[in-house]
Amino acid sequence: VQLVESGGGLVQPGGSLRLSCAASGSIISIYTTGWYRQAPEKQRELVANIRSGGSTTYADSVEGRFTTPRDNAKDTVYLQMDSLKPEDTAVYYCNARNPIQDYWGQGTQVTVSS
Repeated sequence: VQLVESGGGLVQPGGSLRLSCAASGSIISIYTTGWYRQAPEKQRELVANIRSGGSTTYADSVEGRFTTPRDNAKDTVYLQMDSLKPEDTAVYYCNARNPIQDYWGQGTQVTVSS
């Protein structure tokens, strides 16, 4: 299984970006998929995830600004990021896991700056 991320880039504060994570296998609907981020000199942290049943969890820092919809037919999960802040600047990683398997994407840089 491969996870391929896209959609990162440079955006001004208050702007929006949508990250995509496409899986090579039909796993998005049956795994827990999540987005993590890692800023320079900081630990990787969970941003959001969506479970196979559709329930979601968001970090307090992004609650109300980010959502993580998925398209089962395209085997793709998204991270819609609105009202972006400079502190959202980080490398964002897609993750898909079940109790015995754990897959990661290559990461995509998001920079929020004026």
